[in-house]
Amino acid sequence: MNTTVKLLLIATLMLSIIIPFGYFLIGQKTKKRYKRAVATNVFFFFGALVVAGIMLLGGNPVQAADATTAAASNATGLGYIAAALSTGMSCIGGGIAVANAASAALGAISEDSSALGKSLIFVGLAEGVCLYGLIISFMIIGKL
Repeated sequence: MNTTVKLLLIATLMLSIIIPFGYFLIGQKTKKRYKRAVATNVFFFFGALVVAGIMLLGGNPVQAADATTAAASNATGLGYIAAALSTGMSCIGGGIAVANAASAALGAISEDSSALGKSLIFVGLAEGVCLYGLIISFMIIGKL
């Protein structure tokens, strides 16, 4: 991989973080400023994604002897991506569930303190979703 392309990718990722903060901090506090900051962040993020995809798929052709090792490394890489996605997405879903269940539980506990046990069970069930995703990712990594 070319070092110039690597530096371009790193610069794009850094700019995707720095420039939206510049839009956010400078200027009048309007909705347009927020929209511009988000749009800039999305532009640079997807730009970095395109550059990374080009770097991933735009390599030298592989010889027949190296094809099996390349296929094995691709399978390993996709396995790690699957493990990361199962953990990440389950934690996002669990976080949303805990946010809703915990706020409702706090409201119920403030009105009636005897609802503490029931509300803790619901919050614990919502956290269980994260643990199931983590277990699945361990199972995927164990197969690699």
